[in-house]
Amino acid sequence: MHVNRVSRARMRTAVGVSVAALAAGAMAGAGPASAEQKTAAAPAADCSSTYKIQQKLSSGTTWTMCWRYDSKAGLVLDDVSYQPKGETKPIKVLNSARLAQIDVPYDDGSVEYDDLTGFGFAQGLVNLAPGECPGGTIKSVKVPDSWDPQHPNVNGLCTTTRSRGHAYRMQGDSANKVYQAQGKDLLVYTVNQVGWYEYMTEWRFQDDGTINMNVGATGSLSYEDYDAGDGRGWPIGKGASASATSHSHNVFWRLDFGLDGSSKTKVEQYDSKVTAPARGQEAPTAKTTRTKVTKELAGDYKTYRWWRMVSASGKNKDGHARSYEIVPGPTTKYPGRSFTKHDLYFTDYKKCEQFASNNTGNCPAAEGKSVDKWVNGQTLTHPIVWMNVGFHHIARDEDQQPMPIHWQGFSIAPRDVTAMNPLTPDALAAQNGHWEPRS
Repeated sequence: MHVNRVSRARMRTAVGVSVAALAAGAMAGAGPASAEQKTAAAPAADCSSTYKIQQKLSSGTTWTMCWRYDSKAGLVLDDVSYQPKGETKPIKVLNSARLAQIDVPYDDGSVEYDDLTGFGFAQGLVNLAPGECPGGTIKSVKVPDSWDPQHPNVNGLCTTTRSRGHAYRMQGDSANKVYQAQGKDLLVYTVNQVGWYEYMTEWRFQDDGTINMNVGATGSLSYEDYDAGDGRGWPIGKGASASATSHSHNVFWRLDFGLDGSSKTKVEQYDSKVTAPARGQEAPTAKTTRTKVTKELAGDYKTYRWWRMVSASGKNKDGHARSYEIVPGPTTKYPGRSFTKHDLYFTDYKKCEQFASNNTGNCPAAEGKSVDKWVNGQTLTHPIVWMNVGFHHIARDEDQQPMPIHWQGFSIAPRDVTAMNPLTPDALAAQNGHWEPRS
């Protein structure tokens, strides 16, 4: 939870000095090399080795990308490519991916924070202890516009690998043969302190081609916000003397797709309609229709609705267009602002359109400073995806002390990027498009 307007400014300065001081004395790297196999099989992204992340997971999948650190957005990942086993070259997925805003309005109307562009999110990068990056490497980050210009380097970027449990499981009718695999992920993350909050920005790259984007909030509840009125907060501690003010976290991400190396990605929306059973039928029927999204759009999730980003030219070995499906996570849509009233936006690329609210990208004043103002019917030739995921934080006794991390985010999942499951065992590789009895 943030502190009030006046003390917030003091807190931000104090945090900046402490972060810089820690940076001055910290080591440049930590933790042993990853236990996963590393390789140079995939061509390096267009960056030096210092800013390249490349990981071959034990299942045979290689992820490659570049990283940089923005003075407002914090960690930015560029030129993200994915190469599963069986593919002769990397498949480009994203030109870039990053946060685009964290908007935090309070339920009592007293304040609203735009953490990325207004309250030093990037400058709040903190040093990570070796135990926070198990089995991985902590990279040194030079923070632009550091609060302590003499010590701008922070050991704050972790790259490591983690297991996620079953990737699949299939057995024969007699259970004589079981096909199963444990999934592996490349994990890339930073932690940024803003006031009392600490935001963990996490990117998970799965060996099946899925990318998970999450922001977790932890740290502390602000004692200076224990003054909520009825219906605006929740009592913390003994009795009802301290009521933590409720608030929302509206997190935006900005994705620039570059499937198969082209920015001319196509956007498609799918809606399914379910109707009651007709006479003689045992169940309702469902029919799915596709709508090509050719103009800028402010979109909302509905039951049986989803979107995918389709490659302009690339196809898998079955001749099907490669695409990535947008998979939403749980969200509480905040109705108080025009830019938070929709779940996602598709806009045509403009260099100045960088942040979903309080945009600092120097767009002409007439174009407005938030993403909702940029949806004006323009034809999509280079679509940018803006995702909005909300969380209404009504505090609880268990939020102290420290506050357990609460997550919000979404995923993009490969749809026809490969002809089969990229983790398919060799014994089943021939079963593409047809079925054979289990043995």
